[in-house]
Order: sequence, then structure tokens, then C-alpha cells
Amino acid sequence: MSTDFAAARLNMVESQIRTADVTDLPLQDALRVVARESVVPASKAYLAYADADIEYAPGRWLLRPREVGKLLQALKPREGEKALAIAAPYAAIVLETMGLAVTRLEGDDLKAVPAGSYDVIICEGAVAAAPKAWRDALAIGGRLGVVERTGPVGRAAIYLRAEDGVGRRQAFDASPPMLAGFEVEAGFSF
Repeated sequence: MSTDFAAARLNMVESQIRTADVTDLPLQDALRVVARESVVPASKAYLAYADADIEYAPGRWLLRPREVGKLLQALKPREGEKALAIAAPYAAIVLETMGLAVTRLEGDDLKAVPAGSYDVIICEGAVAAAPKAWRDALAIGGRLGVVERTGPVGRAAIYLRAEDGVGRRQAFDASPPMLAGFEVEAGFSF
């Protein structure tokens, strides 16, 4: 029995993306055509469009469709912008489909950002806090989207660089697995 990925992709957009108030039409169009199953191991391809956490490499997970859709929409990516996708293979392809120039960061050291400044930075794994190197890589007007998690539930954080610094706002709740190497550090508190 083979899986009809095109039908699963359309169903994902209609039942998980649009119902989560992801209304950006260019983003919806990109999500309808990008083959999510191409970025997961063949043995997990049947899970590509499910509302489930999918480990695509050791310690690396794809955001659930709802979460990646909401995070991308909050970042307001536009054609011609320069993007950095940190441990985010699916988001990278979606951004490329939308006409952005994407640099991928997938190596062992995800805090070592390639030189340059970026209009959009996205990470598909949860981190305790966005590293300073990621925030410093934002161009003026640049946006960083990442789920910050220090307990059982995290919050999607959107960072925006202005001329006078970087601001932060929370967008929505999410609970993706922690990105390997970005776990909460144990400490003492009263």
C-alpha cells in the first residue's frame, strides 16, 4: 500500500494549517507544494503530514505542521529576503519556494552562524533561550523565530532587530522536543 503524499499535503494545509489561523496565502501556496516527506527518513515518510514530532536526524526534529506554519507566518517572509534556517530543513524549502535566498545551518555547532545578516532566521527545534549569536545575525528589520522552552510547554518567540536593539514578543504555545545541545542548564534556585 502506497501513501498519497499529495492528498496528505493538501489535507495538512486544510486541517492543520488553515484552522490554526495561518492566513498568509503565499505561505499556504508553498506549504501545498513542498514535499515534507523528502526531509524525513524513508522509514518515517508516512508520518510526514501527521500532527506528530518527527526525528529526522539524531537530536533533530521537525516542527509539527501547525507550529511551523504559525512560526513562518509570524516571521512574515517575503520574496527576495535573505534567510537562515537553523536545523530547519522543511522550513528552508518552504522559504526557498516563497522566493527567499536561504542559507542552511545543519552542522554540529548550531551557534556558529555563517557571516552576514539575515532578514529571517528560523529554528525548528526548541531551545532554552535563543543564543546571542542568532540575534546578532539579524539585519535591521530582521526577524528570528524560535520556540523557547524551559518546562513542559514552550512559547514561540519572535525577535525583531531595530536600529536601537532587538525586541522580543511571544506568539503562541508549542511543545517541540529540545534541540540537542540547547537543553535547560540545571541550576540552583530558591
